[in-house]
Order: sequence, then structure tokens, then C-alpha cells
Amino acid sequence: MEFVTESFVPVIVGWAVKILLALVVYIVGKWVAKKITSLVRNLMIRAEVDETLINFLANIVYAILLVAVILAALDILGVPVTSLLAVLGAAGLAVGLALKDSLGNFAAGVMLVLFRPFKKGDFVEAAGVSGTVTEVRIFSTILTTPDNKQIMIPNGQVGAATITNYSANDQRRVDLVFGVGYDDDLKVVRGVLEKICERHPMILDDPACKIFVSNLGDSSVDFSVRPWVMSENYWTVYSDLLEQGKIELEAAGCNIPYPQRDLHLHHQNPISELLKG
Repeated sequence: MEFVTESFVPVIVGWAVKILLALVVYIVGKWVAKKITSLVRNLMIRAEVDETLINFLANIVYAILLVAVILAALDILGVPVTSLLAVLGAAGLAVGLALKDSLGNFAAGVMLVLFRPFKKGDFVEAAGVSGTVTEVRIFSTILTTPDNKQIMIPNGQVGAATITNYSANDQRRVDLVFGVGYDDDLKVVRGVLEKICERHPMILDDPACKIFVSNLGDSSVDFSVRPWVMSENYWTVYSDLLEQGKIELEAAGCNIPYPQRDLHLHHQNPISELLKG
């Protein structure tokens, strides 16, 4: 019994040393991987690379380095890494079929980063969701809605759908319609709308604001008002013109039509109806 115990001591000590070395390699390697990833991130920041691309590439670099560290730790433990890679390669097809959606999201993420239809901070509409781009991850895109909800959209859905980027250009056109009555003086209406647009500080002089009659409706004459603004001022100008337009048009004596329904009541005497019968 004593002989058996003594014979196992070197084996136990050997495995303890291997496990300790593997842990040291993993811990130190993980630390080094983080430092290298941080260095790569800083170099890309100095090169003024887009932040979306920086985060995406940094995640990929860290994942590759971490896999290398794990393989090195397994090699110290005596695991045949070459054979393991061969087995993983053979199982890759089955794994790829099982994770085809995830791989599709990864491929779509690469395409989004390469072609850059949007960047961090842009307000976009993608896959039926509107929000500000927070981050493009390996498998998903993160949007923050105007009411501060965070939405994760699989990259595959973003890449396959139509993407509308409201922040791509510096300037946007505000499209508004004001309806007035047929009895109103159209010159007065045009003058009021022009005055509102001219005095608003956020409306641009170039391109010029367009004001014109766009439709003769069933109960109103519709004026289209189309000023140009900087993209970040869009909603401020939109709401200001709606409010000021109603106030100024009513002050000028103009009538703003709205749907109305006339209800006619016919009162009949039940006794006279009975006598008739």
C-alpha cells in the first residue's frame, strides 16, 4: 500500500504542476489579450477610425486571442491540440448548420461594418425599429429609442431590411401641410406662413423655403410648407411651425377646417302616428 502511494506521488505532483501552469498561462494570457485589444483600440482611435468599426474589430481581436490562450493552456495539460483542431474542423459543418442564424448575423455584422450604412450616434430606422445607434456587436445591433429603451436587433435582420438613416446628411426638409377655408384670402394665408418661416432662427436661408398650394380638398385649401433645417433641429422646427401656424392663421382671421357632422332630429308625436294607423 505504501509502495502504491509512493508511486502515485510523482504523477499527482506532475498533474498539479501542469494544472498550475495551465492556470497561470490562462490568467496571464487573458490579461495580455485584454492589453493587446486595448492597444489595438487606442491605435484605431488615433487613426480616427469610426467608433462602430473600432468596437467591432476590438471584439473580434479579443475573441481570437482568447481562443489562442485556451489552446495554449490545453496544450500544457497534454491535450493533443492538433487532433482537437481536426475534430473541431470535422464538426464545423454540423455546428455551422446548427448555428446558421448566428453565422448569418456575424456575416451581416461584417458587411454593416465594412459598408457603414450608419455610425454610432445616427438616428436610423432598421428592421421596423427606429432609434439612435449605440453599438454594432458581432451578432446584433443596439439601438436606443427616443423614450430611452434599448433594442437589440440581429444583424441579419438589419442587413436584409431597408435602412433609413435620418442623420446621414447635415440638412433635412420639414414637410408640413396647413389647411384653410375656401372663403379665406390665399394671399393673407401665404403671407402669414412666410412670416412664420422667415422669423424662425433655425430655418435655413439656403435652400429657400417653399410655400405653395398643394391640394384643393373637400373642405379645405391645403398649403404645403417646406423649409430646410439642420438635421438636429428637425423636430424643434416641426413642432414650432405647427403651433405658430395655428396661432398666427387664426389671429389673421383664417379658418382652419376640421371634420364636422350635422345631425338632424325629426320629432314625431306618437299619438298622431297611432291615429293615422
